[in-house]
Amino acid sequence: MIVEAAEITVKPGSEAHFEAGVSQAAPLFLRAKGCHGVALHRVVETPRVYRLLVKWETVDDHMVGFRNSEDFQAWRRLVSPYFDGSPKVTHSEAVALSRND
Repeated sequence: MIVEAAEITVKPGSEAHFEAGVSQAAPLFLRAKGCHGVALHRVVETPRVYRLLVKWETVDDHMVGFRNSEDFQAWRRLVSPYFDGSPKVTHSEAVALSRND
């Protein structure tokens, strides 16, 4: 499993609009091939900074399949007006896990 982490800074005062756009866009991600879930986190110390975490089967499911789709274009239309700069995107995979539920 691959986790896409996109760090997104939004324009001052646009936080609620951005969050609403992400909520509207969630189905676009969830119907994409290889997508296993999406979550939006807001950075407590810097409230204009968010981390969008998307679970993908492979990096190609994100970078090729989703990025080249109309759903990606729809996602950008919903949220990019609120971006304050370009998102920083990385992909990671777990190398060690522990749980304490």
